[in-house]
Amino acid sequence: MLPGLTVPASLAALLQGFRSCFRLRPFEVFYLLTVGMVTQTGLCTVTGMLAGAGMQTVISHHRAHRFFSTHAWSADQLGLAMARLIVATLVPAGTDLHLAVDDSLFRRRGTNVHAAFWTHDASQPGRVTARGNRWVIVGIVVTLPFSCRPTCLPVLFRLWGGKGTTTPVELARTLVGLLARAFPDRAIGVAADAAYHGNPLQDLPERVTWTTRIQRNAVLYQPAPPPTGKRGRPRTKGDRIGTPAQAAAGAAWRQATVARYGRTDTVRIAEVVCLWYGAFGKRAGRLIAAAEGAGGTGRQLLLFTTDRTAPAEQIITRYAARWSIEVAIETAKGPMGVGQARNRIPAAVQRTVPFGMLTMSLVYCWCRHARQAPTDHHRRPISPRMPSTAHPRANHRRAQGLGLSSRIVRKSRTRGTSVSLPKARPATKPPKKRRCAGRWAARTTRLPASSPASSRSRQSEQCRR
Repeated sequence: MLPGLTVPASLAALLQGFRSCFRLRPFEVFYLLTVGMVTQTGLCTVTGMLAGAGMQTVISHHRAHRFFSTHAWSADQLGLAMARLIVATLVPAGTDLHLAVDDSLFRRRGTNVHAAFWTHDASQPGRVTARGNRWVIVGIVVTLPFSCRPTCLPVLFRLWGGKGTTTPVELARTLVGLLARAFPDRAIGVAADAAYHGNPLQDLPERVTWTTRIQRNAVLYQPAPPPTGKRGRPRTKGDRIGTPAQAAAGAAWRQATVARYGRTDTVRIAEVVCLWYGAFGKRAGRLIAAAEGAGGTGRQLLLFTTDRTAPAEQIITRYAARWSIEVAIETAKGPMGVGQARNRIPAAVQRTVPFGMLTMSLVYCWCRHARQAPTDHHRRPISPRMPSTAHPRANHRRAQGLGLSSRIVRKSRTRGTSVSLPKARPATKPPKKRRCAGRWAARTTRLPASSPASSRSRQSEQCRR
């Protein structure tokens, strides 16, 4: 491993789990940049990651940039390794996987930036368009022991290529398929917003369910009737029900208690078994309507899910947990500094944002793991780290932004496995300004201090010199 790099033992153990994703030299740079991004409190550019690890005088910044632009490694393989770590660390055995899907715009400037387009920026209020890279993100929703709300940990990513290319729904379907193949023994429940529905979702496996907010103008049908035995093609859908509002108006409503957004609400719920033929084809699902207020006269939430076995209260809770991916994206753009690294060529652009998001997911796993690691509870001598990145208050602000304990993040400054940083070269000469100032002071002290005339002559003597 690279000499002089200080890494806590608990974090080093987690990083070794990604060894199979890289060759030797790229893994060393991955090891270095991950530690640097976790400890960097300033700009998280590529050189900023080097400075965060205190290795900017040991490793060339060209080697760090080549890690993103030319080295052979796959962001999908790295994301699947992170997904396995999350499932093994934070998801109980035998339970379902809950995924959240969303897309976000990382703003970029420059005409030569790969896959940068003008598109809608959903992170800003109103109809705001901006130029940048639009990423489709899939994360695993977990419940952390130190948090009272669900937390989404991003694992897989796809860069949208613009109009006329693969749609975001198709990209999301591809990412969910990768996770389904990686975990063949678990049922998967996906929650997405109203933009993620359509024909690409019609061939989902039976153990993968999809929950989304249904459009107001969608047309619902009864499930297909059984074959009659007569000549001709069997019917693929039943009688027309109407719009979601019409279907909910004719359903039976009941009162229920729902846990969502960190609180418990009492709402009225209605369920209708139906087909959303225009989006999910022949796969039957349920329309779930939740109304707030007395008598269900308040705002209504209309959801469509292909899960026909889970209770309606659980479906509403699952969809409410989708908001955690919005929080994860804002946390990545804010305290973690994802997107601050500026790249232009295709390979670097397609790797920098996934690397930063996966580092954020690793921080959560590290926090969960470090609370139980006995090797990190022994203090070592004070490390000669950079003073610009060793401020405890900056680490505390970074920990608060991630929703983590500042004690865990502070370990990166006070506990580690080894310290062998190169010593700084001592200054052999005083600064030039100080030499000049001392020489000027020596000359001025030779002049006698007497009358005002002598003072004027002393000033003229100084001017001549």
